[in-house]
Amino acid sequence: MSFVGLMVLIVYEARWVYPEIQAYFSQTGSLTGQQLATRARGYVQRAQEELLVAASPLEINSARHSLELAYGLFDVDVYRQKYACTEPSLALMDELAELLDTQQVDPFDAAHALFIPVQCLTRIEMNQLDQRGVVINDFSSSTRRHHQILTYSSVLIFALGLLFWIMHQRQLKRTERANSEKIAWMARAMCDPLTGIGNRSALYQDVAAYTGCSMGLILVDIDFFKQYNDALGHPEGDRLLRRLARLLKSALGEQARLYRLGGDEFAALLPCPNDQMLVHHCEALQLGLEEAQCHHPAHPDNKDVTLSIGGARFVADATSFAAAYEAADKALYQVKTAGRDGWQITASA
Repeated sequence: MSFVGLMVLIVYEARWVYPEIQAYFSQTGSLTGQQLATRARGYVQRAQEELLVAASPLEINSARHSLELAYGLFDVDVYRQKYACTEPSLALMDELAELLDTQQVDPFDAAHALFIPVQCLTRIEMNQLDQRGVVINDFSSSTRRHHQILTYSSVLIFALGLLFWIMHQRQLKRTERANSEKIAWMARAMCDPLTGIGNRSALYQDVAAYTGCSMGLILVDIDFFKQYNDALGHPEGDRLLRRLARLLKSALGEQARLYRLGGDEFAALLPCPNDQMLVHHCEALQLGLEEAQCHHPAHPDNKDVTLSIGGARFVADATSFAAAYEAADKALYQVKTAGRDGWQITASA
């Protein structure tokens, strides 16, 4: 909008202000009403001077020539219409020219008679000069008014531009804040609030991000977790879940993406080029738990906390993931059926 306002000012300057300036200064070098009267008066006065010293027909003829030049400049329609002395003065000059041709008038008398045209031209001169002053004052006032309009408009456009910029910045900050809140909300929506790792939705999203890659899926279940909660209480059970999340991260490495699928069931998704790598991860996880020695006071076999682990390897896409999840879950169930505290993987999906 500020740009549009600036363009309006430029158009205003071009269409209104500039033509007035152009019209005024275009008069430079042309003869105005005052200049014509001045030149005509000069020729009349030259004719007077020549008549006063005329001693021969040649000198009288020179004076008559000056009189003709004055007559030509004096004979203007504007002068005839606006100044009453013009017609009598022109008639007098015409009559004197004829008398000088026939030598029926004394040169001195003719020079004296020319004071009437001189007075008329002087009056026209002064009046035209006054009119020119009025025009100049009007032009100055008009120009000053235009400059004021341009100045005030420029200030207004600047203020509006500043206001719009402030409003834009506020809107931009609101948008950035809304986007940050949206991103934070999406992050929370993909995160398990208890352990801080991903949830089931995050697992599906990450599988889509790894489309075409060879991946390993590991499902983990805490053995006899209900008995643990019954013996120590749910706060201790929550602490065990958080501790297991840290253990998974430590045992599986930075490349592993971890998820809590609900209750005491966890999952890990990690790059896995072959089945041997998947076996290595399962063994590292079980070894890490043994080293942690998490006490389980209600374990039926008087052991520390143990895990049932099932794994499967697959090339990531929506269809193969469903099959891999089913295969890993089946392997986990077989571990539980065999007495828990162990791991098993299935053939590549």
